[in-house]
Amino acid sequence: MKEVSRRTPRVRPRKKIPTSFKELTPSKHFNPGTFFYEMIWKALLTRRTGENNIPKFPVLHKGQIALTWIGHASFLAQFTDLNVLIDPNFANWLFLLKRVKRAGLSIEDLPPIDLVLLTHAHFDHFHKPTLRRLPSPKIGIMPWGVGDLAKDLGFERIIELHWWESFTHGDWKVTLTPSKHWGARTLHDHHRGYGGFILEHQGRRIYHAGDTAYFHGFKEIGRKAPPEIALLPIGAYYPDSFRHVHMGPDQAVKAFRDLKSKWLVPMHYGSFRLSFEDMDEPPRWLKELCDEGELSHHLRILGEGVPEIF
Repeated sequence: MKEVSRRTPRVRPRKKIPTSFKELTPSKHFNPGTFFYEMIWKALLTRRTGENNIPKFPVLHKGQIALTWIGHASFLAQFTDLNVLIDPNFANWLFLLKRVKRAGLSIEDLPPIDLVLLTHAHFDHFHKPTLRRLPSPKIGIMPWGVGDLAKDLGFERIIELHWWESFTHGDWKVTLTPSKHWGARTLHDHHRGYGGFILEHQGRRIYHAGDTAYFHGFKEIGRKAPPEIALLPIGAYYPDSFRHVHMGPDQAVKAFRDLKSKWLVPMHYGSFRLSFEDMDEPPRWLKELCDEGELSHHLRILGEGVPEIF
């Protein structure tokens, strides 16, 4: 575990200018024409839907969790005495990428935030404009090599973790878990880490997988710290080369079984067009798979901006 001093000078190495869109991801998915048509043009032609709800946060009893899906991979997790934001992103645009479904609530309607968990440095998960607007977040926890990005964003403390390292504060504990993804924010920025988080508090255990492909590590997590609630990505899986770094619904179901969890809460779909499958396909396919596998009573598909108690 490393606590990052906000006074440490930041060294900015010169970044190589990309010569091809294929350089932008490890699995080298794109050529420029396909990228523009599938990711940008189709999204521009899609009318933005959804609305910012005024959330009705429930009164909780000790041991209860209220989960609010903001959209994409962003969640608010609330306990009686702890408010946690995970990968918050309220943006309507990520450079040229249009958000096609609005965030489920407005950033102004958030409660005071005690803890922010950031799974990796990609722009759709580590969104600086969102983080700057948070009202004095107390602690930010993130993987190794990411802390320098957070130094001017208002955190009182910045904690970096390596896989299976934990940080404990009061009665809660956060552990960084492995994933199959990558952490670079810019080209060749490979020193930055990535992973998922297990949050433990009041006898409950939540797991947010971050961005990940399916890998053997889910079984390891299920052995070491089986989470009761698993927040698992189900979008950005087509074409098949995307599965080097993302999961589809079929693999999310397999991961859920490996984790030995009680609840499967899907995420990472419906907000930004990041791949080539239809925007409404991931939850539809997930429902079908859970029906076939007799897992429907374990599936909780959340509506954006609507708190649900677990």
